[in-house]
Amino acid sequence: MGNTFKVVNARNIIRFVILVLIPLAVGALAGFLTQNSREFYAALQKPFLSPPGFLFPIIWTVLYILIGIASYLVYKQGVSKPYVRDALKFYAISLLFSFIWPLVFFRFQFLFGAFWVLLLLWLFTGIAAAKFYRINHWAGYLMLPYWLWITFAGYLNLAVWLLNR
Repeated sequence: MGNTFKVVNARNIIRFVILVLIPLAVGALAGFLTQNSREFYAALQKPFLSPPGFLFPIIWTVLYILIGIASYLVYKQGVSKPYVRDALKFYAISLLFSFIWPLVFFRFQFLFGAFWVLLLLWLFTGIAAAKFYRINHWAGYLMLPYWLWITFAGYLNLAVWLLNR
């Protein structure tokens, strides 16, 4: 019985670490692919309430950790359950859009297109958060700062496009 408990705990710890690392890896890869964009961003006119550039990686890292924890809370409810798979599917789609957005905005410098990607990210994150909440309230709460930040990022993205077109 003692060994079974250790194996189960070890599996849970490994799953937890993997599920937290997934969004961090998505963000890190996007950051790597857009690493030469500081000059581009610095040259843009920015709207009121625009935070300094150095804060963005810090904020995104914290948010990615929170949503990774949220995904673990949902995953551990049983991935064999259709509603858990459905929630995780929307979460995965939101991660995909989270990866695409900085590429469109920074790498391709297509500010208006990035705004539409961000709207899709906002939509899928909102759906994922609602589905997460139905499965585990804490998972839904952990998704809320991410969704609110995406809302704010939408304001920033649209304003940057309007100021720089």
